[in-house]
Parts: sequence; C-alpha cells; structure tokens
Amino acid sequence: MTTEYEICLAKLSEAPKKWLVTGVSGFIGSNILETLLKLDQEVVGLDNFSTSNGKNLDEVKSLVTETQWNRFAFIKGDICDLDACRKACEGVDYVSHQAALGSVPRSIEDPILTNSSNVTGFLNMLVAAKDGGVARFVYAASSSTYGDHPGLPKVEDQIGKPLSPYAVTKYVNELYADVFARTYGFHATGLRYFNVFGPRQDPEGAYAAVIPKWFSGMLHNEPIHINGDGETSRDFCYVDNAVQANILAACSENNEAVGQVYNVAFAEQTTLNELYDLIREQLAEKVPGLDVPPPVYRDFRFGDVRFSLADIGKAARLLGYAPRYSLKSGLEKAADWYIASLQ
Repeated sequence: MTTEYEICLAKLSEAPKKWLVTGVSGFIGSNILETLLKLDQEVVGLDNFSTSNGKNLDEVKSLVTETQWNRFAFIKGDICDLDACRKACEGVDYVSHQAALGSVPRSIEDPILTNSSNVTGFLNMLVAAKDGGVARFVYAASSSTYGDHPGLPKVEDQIGKPLSPYAVTKYVNELYADVFARTYGFHATGLRYFNVFGPRQDPEGAYAAVIPKWFSGMLHNEPIHINGDGETSRDFCYVDNAVQANILAACSENNEAVGQVYNVAFAEQTTLNELYDLIREQLAEKVPGLDVPPPVYRDFRFGDVRFSLADIGKAARLLGYAPRYSLKSGLEKAADWYIASLQ
C-alpha cells in the first residue's frame, strides 16, 4: 500500500516548491537539504556556521547531481539578525526551521546565548515568515519540553516543568507558535524530536550526542562514559524518520494537521547499556578485530531526563507519519558512515 509519505514525495516531484532550511549545514538540516534536492526542489539555506562548518554541505553536493545542486542558494547569516531572516524568506513556500543551539549542558553553562538563538532567533523567523507570506512553517521542537513529567509514553498534551534552560527555550517556541496562530492566523507546526541520530552528526566537542561520540570512542579505543547506572532510557530516532516528519508537516493537505505539535520518534525505549551493546555489535561485524573498551560509569548528569519514550499516534493519525527505521536498522546505516568518516 502506498504510504502518505510516498504520495507526498510524488506530488513534490511533480510540482516542486521553494523551501528555506535554516541551520542547513547542521546534522538534520543537511539531511533535509539532501532529500529536497534529490526531489528537484528549489532550496534556500541559512546558516551562521556557529555549530557546524561547510563539510556537510560539501557532502550533500557530492550526493546530488550538478543540476540539483544548482537549485540550492546558500545565505551565510544569523537568525538573530531579522534582516537576514527576511532575506531568506523571500519567495519561499515552505520553511523548515532547524537552526538552534542544542545541548542541555551548553544551556546550563550559557543560558543567555541559548536564549538568544532559540528564542530571539525563533521569533525573528516567525515574523519574517509571516510577513513574507510563507505558506507553511515547520520547526524543530524538542522532547526536553516534557521535563519532569513522569508519564510514559510521552503524549503531546501532557508536559511537566522544564529541567534546563534549553528545555525552557524550546517550550517558549511552542508558546510563540500558538500565539502567532491565535493573533495573526499564522500557523507553525512543531516537531518534538526524540534523540535523532545518523550520518553527518558531529562526534566531536563537549556537546556531542551520545551515538556519534560512542562510535568515535570505540573506533579509537577511547573510554566510553555512561552517565549514571546505564539504565537511563531514550527513544532514539534515525534521521530519515525526522526528515519524513518535516516533509509531511510542510506538505500535509489535512487542515487539522497544521499548527500542531508532534512527537517525532520511533516509539521504542532503549537503555544506554543496551545502546552500548548495539553499537559494539555493529562495529564488531564491520571492523573485525576491533578492541572495544568496557564502559566507564560516572555520575548522573544534571538536567537530564531519566526515561523517555514517545507516543507517535498523533503524528501517524494526522500526518501519516510512519517511521521506516528502528534504532537497530538506523545504526546499521549510520555505522557505515561513521566508520568511513572517522577511520
């Protein structure tokens, strides 16, 4: 049976749109860019390279045709600059807003910088898109919004108190989106990402996500640190699933689907101990003879949610979201990329 996503992709191929992807050189942004260019869409990219460089864009260029790449226009600019946002939104049909300063620890160390990008920058983008006549605005929300709410699985309308400055900023995004809908009739759709991983996710730096960091550590025989007892759990989401959600949210013809907030995950709970074993197994298959060190356990990290598991029923019902990749199948694909890029 043809899926809603396949129908959406076919329609885009037949009638291309002009997209703006903010944070385009980043991990998720560059994966969205790659998919859109392969669909022969026209894409404007906005990025200030604060948390990335041009390497991801170079890789995308190598994966598409010259004709497809020529449909991409890059603007070096900051979402904290309203004029840059307005310029980027000119003539755009759909916005996929991925630009933000991620990381709970970074936000605890520098809440002002995180707020500037994630709140002021987000507001600038809403204003620019509204004034520019953008038809659809989709933005990266976060599962951190659930805060200290103990319920599992996480359901969109049941949240707790934020546990970090980063979580506050992502919740404020949702509040601003709701206010813009009520005040201006401009609807923005939020995607609460749950631990997205995959190719082009940076393993370097103090704020690197756990999966690329562990791939890098195991490949280079470095200590693998697990915060707490390793029974902390996450709902890991392969990046292609997140790309699917972005495209579905932008293209949905279901009026009820517009302006909502959705969980974007695989709806499967995995502990850090289980994740360690899965990554080690992948590398053992693909890199014979690799000596993987045992994990080193240390204190729990302040601001971290203990358990996480998403209910994706709302996204399935209203958007037709149907994630194609589990953690295991996503790791199989990601492993090849990490091995090639890190060795």
